[in-house]
Amino acid sequence: MELVTPGIGLIFWQTVTFIIVLFLLSKFAWKPIMASLRQREDSIESALRMADQAKLEMQALKADNEKLLQEARIERDRILREASEAGTAIVEQAKARANEEGTRMVANARQAIENEKKAALTEVKNTAAALSIEIAERILKRELANPQAQQALVNDYIKEVNLN
Repeated sequence: MELVTPGIGLIFWQTVTFIIVLFLLSKFAWKPIMASLRQREDSIESALRMADQAKLEMQALKADNEKLLQEARIERDRILREASEAGTAIVEQAKARANEEGTRMVANARQAIENEKKAALTEVKNTAAALSIEIAERILKRELANPQAQQALVNDYIKEVNLN
């Protein structure tokens, strides 16, 4: 049973040793241990504050980045829209210019055709007139070879002139 119940001397010496160790610890080790614990606590608290501050800064940076990204998207959309509008305007101008040029070319072609037609008609008229004169001259030479026929023709013309 001695193993289960300690002796009074053992309890006394253990208590004295515990008090001495407690005194020595409180005199020499307790303050440095507490100081190092406080220092560690302060460094942990400082690290937590810095982490919170860094977290807030990261959130602010993230918000700024999102804002910049949104502005960049808006700018990109605006530039694309302007480029599309400019492209459409250029295509429309080219179409209008092509239509105008086509209309001008058709008008010039019609004018050239009209001029050629007039020139051809004039040439046909001149040729017809020349042929008519030549035919009339040959007919008159044949019919007016004698003086009596000439006198009869002049009389016919005089009668026609009086009638008109």
